[in-house]
Amino acid sequence: MFDGPALPRPRRRTTMSKDLPVLIAGGGIGGLATAIGLAQKGIASLVLERASELGEIGAGIQLGPNAFHAFDYLGVGDTARAMAVYIDNLRLMDAVDGTEITRIPLGDAFRACFRNPYAVIHRGDLHGVFLKACRDHPLVGLRTSSEVADYEQDGSSVTAILANDERVKGRILIGADGLWSNVRKRVVGDGAPRVSGHTTYRSVIPTDEMPEDLRWNAATLWAGPKCHIVHYPLKGWKMFNLVVTYHNDAPSPEAGVSVTHDEVRKGFEHVAPVARQIIDRGQNWKRWVLCDRDPVQNWTDGRVALLGDAAHPMLQYFAQGACMAMEDAVAMAHHLGEQPDAPEKALLAYQNLRRLRTARVQLQSREIGQHVYHPGGAHAELRNAVMRAKTPDNWYDIIDWLYGGTGLEGAVSMETRRR
Repeated sequence: MFDGPALPRPRRRTTMSKDLPVLIAGGGIGGLATAIGLAQKGIASLVLERASELGEIGAGIQLGPNAFHAFDYLGVGDTARAMAVYIDNLRLMDAVDGTEITRIPLGDAFRACFRNPYAVIHRGDLHGVFLKACRDHPLVGLRTSSEVADYEQDGSSVTAILANDERVKGRILIGADGLWSNVRKRVVGDGAPRVSGHTTYRSVIPTDEMPEDLRWNAATLWAGPKCHIVHYPLKGWKMFNLVVTYHNDAPSPEAGVSVTHDEVRKGFEHVAPVARQIIDRGQNWKRWVLCDRDPVQNWTDGRVALLGDAAHPMLQYFAQGACMAMEDAVAMAHHLGEQPDAPEKALLAYQNLRRLRTARVQLQSREIGQHVYHPGGAHAELRNAVMRAKTPDNWYDIIDWLYGGTGLEGAVSMETRRR
């Protein structure tokens, strides 16, 4: 086990039988992480998931050191570590000429700096870690086919109104119901998400079908004009995760739509053969149109609060969506544990702790998509020159604000922490 940051040890509290549970709308990674975090504090919860089964679609997730900080606080560190694949480098390649731009080594120096590793994991495996922890804990209840459509509150409790008109009463309602959150409609009311016009295609392939000269133990990004390719090993090197994205000005959101190989390939005709061959090995491609939202200042409404993508949906370019949701879970459990008899104050404290940090990730995800992942011409040449000049220590300083976080810091500069 790696020596993570010294987080406050969760203080166990006895939940009185007369207490209503905390209601959690959404049984994804953020919702389940919150449920087990509350259970560590002795707080009962009931997860209300809209789907008929608890599970996750998608493929790989990258886990920065901040994810491992959260795992340890939430009590699933050993299990999550056993599932992860530990990679040696983050590699940035020029997709036009096939050369390496830079790499960030993730070995002993990285782990000493951030006190935890960098790894990758299958999304379903990560979800399963939290699902098993929740199923094994007596303070967590799980319900499927229970979409939270609306809510009411009276100052002492919250009633979740399900899509079938059933009413479920709780102490608090946490909206962890994703990009299209029904809870957010009431709390923020800002309409549909922003469609980026970037389309992502996902596939996994057996390792022996990955080009042999590209079977790197790295999270590799091939950056090209208005497109990029990402690949890394999963499931103990049994397969490789492939994620490719290009700008096609897609006008509306989509998620998990099956597509042909020809559709995927047409966005990458202008990249080098060494990069394009990766796409040729892909199988059973599925399409997502990327969406996010602008940061907002308010995530709470009395005894109701938002968490994860319901609060701060972001583009994929920092690989931090799941990590930010787990940090949220840490902060939520901490503040509700500290102020169990003042839930509205606890939710405001959670919001105020998390709001600016997640806003930074949202906005900078857009910027690195433009300036690192997708530039062409002189813009790309400038990117290459700037990034090639940086040493590993330079990179550790640059990313410290992100990976040094535990979920219990706000927007305080991590550079100040290191000095």
